[in-house]
Amino acid sequence: MGDQVGKVWLVGAGPGDAGLFTCKGYDVLQQADVVVYDALVGDGVLALVPRGARTIDVGKRAANHTMPQEQISRVLLDEALAGNKVVRLKGGDPFVFGRGGEEIELLVEHGVPFEVVPGITSAIAVPAYNGIPVTHRDFTSSLHIITGHKRAGADYDIDFEALVRTKGTLVFLMGVRSLPDIMAGLMDAGMDPETPAAVLQEGTTAGQRRVVATVATLPKAAEEARIAAPAIIVVGGVCGLADEFAWREQLPLQGCKVLVTRPAGLVSTMSERLRKLGAEVLDLPAIATVALEVDGAEGGEVPADSGVGSVVGSVASSVIGSVAGPKVALADALARLGTYDWLVFTSPSGVRTFFDQMLQAGIDFRRIANARFAALGQGTAKELRKHGFIADLVPKVATGEELGRALADEAAPSSKVLIPRARIGNARLVDELVVAGHEVDDVPTYDTVPVTGGLVDVAGELSQGKIFCVAFTSSSGVRAFAAAHPDVDLSDVRAACIGEQTRATAAGLGMRTWTAADATMDALADLIVEMYHTESNH
Repeated sequence: MGDQVGKVWLVGAGPGDAGLFTCKGYDVLQQADVVVYDALVGDGVLALVPRGARTIDVGKRAANHTMPQEQISRVLLDEALAGNKVVRLKGGDPFVFGRGGEEIELLVEHGVPFEVVPGITSAIAVPAYNGIPVTHRDFTSSLHIITGHKRAGADYDIDFEALVRTKGTLVFLMGVRSLPDIMAGLMDAGMDPETPAAVLQEGTTAGQRRVVATVATLPKAAEEARIAAPAIIVVGGVCGLADEFAWREQLPLQGCKVLVTRPAGLVSTMSERLRKLGAEVLDLPAIATVALEVDGAEGGEVPADSGVGSVVGSVASSVIGSVAGPKVALADALARLGTYDWLVFTSPSGVRTFFDQMLQAGIDFRRIANARFAALGQGTAKELRKHGFIADLVPKVATGEELGRALADEAAPSSKVLIPRARIGNARLVDELVVAGHEVDDVPTYDTVPVTGGLVDVAGELSQGKIFCVAFTSSSGVRAFAAAHPDVDLSDVRAACIGEQTRATAAGLGMRTWTAADATMDALADLIVEMYHTESNH
């Protein structure tokens, strides 16, 4: 037992869409030593669990509990008493039939500190995503949330007559298996059989489906549609507004789940675009950037529990690739920094890492004031602007070969060129410049290594067709994805690629590939919309 008692946070994960996870919930989650999660937490939120945290799956779905409730409460207590920061991650809201109160009782009894971070409950969010306002003054003046779950063989402990008298909107959670009994209970209590009613499956996710009928006909309609848990039931006049108020279906990527790879610790602008188009986005860190030390030593230590794979060994040699050409030591390049005519950056990570290394070495940015700058792609140029420098050259086609050709033509004869980039880089960039007679220092400033682990069953979701495609914005992202998920059958992957080089890398690994019209994030998003609509129309 630790010297100091830890703390427990009961955190509501929301109804499934990671965009509905609260800011406070995210902040708390990132500080967790231990995460105890259940089956109703959405994949997008599970992807946010820090790789360094220890995770405990307690299941908890109707009739399929991985761990009894009493044992879950005990786990929270024991982990906190051991001095850990424990996050109990629960689908929806912890206090809306989440048994959060029971878990707190044991903590209070033993004097363990805790906090509750509310989550958006599915009782409100799922109807909203289906065009059903749970309140509307033309239809109802009250809202009632009821558990639809009951013990096997037992009668409902629900006063159906009281519910009918309210004339309010009724939302039953965890009741899809008992849908016929619930509808019969309402009609026996005097509810008009023609009252609109709906069952809503997997709301706020790509699997969202709804069936709208009446209290009398909903059980048969749900059976014919093969509705399954997780689903909620809504009863009341507001259900009749679903078709008129439907908005989610109007978005071009509703029903589409996309996996987006990104560098660890960075927000993906690709994910933001896709979410606005209606996609469910699984935002997974695939690459970690490990900066090399300024003194020329190999990259810094990677924590053993970080989920970052080693840059050496079979993964690096067989999947990531081999080092192309001779390299110049970073310390030597920094020592002669004021002598370069051009600084060339091939990625946003390269920009960030290089300027951090300049600061680490105590080098004033004015040392590079006379140099000109080239950037591979608009994302890299944008990152340069954040550091106060405007790119003088950005090739129309974002490949290393095109950058090399464009710079070979643009630079004055025999220019000195510094390329601070990943240890593993495109050899064609250097080749084009050297053939043109320029003096090139190709300087490794960081390693890109695959991020392993995570709670999402990527292989299973790809094989079952739940993930429509994977969006790749770089060749290194493709390689890192393959290295981080060795159990994935790569022939199951539809690869939406930002450029030809990325496509060639994906195709070489056996993926089915598509390429954006231009090497931009907007064009890649347009490509995914086109892919999805083409598939949907077949």
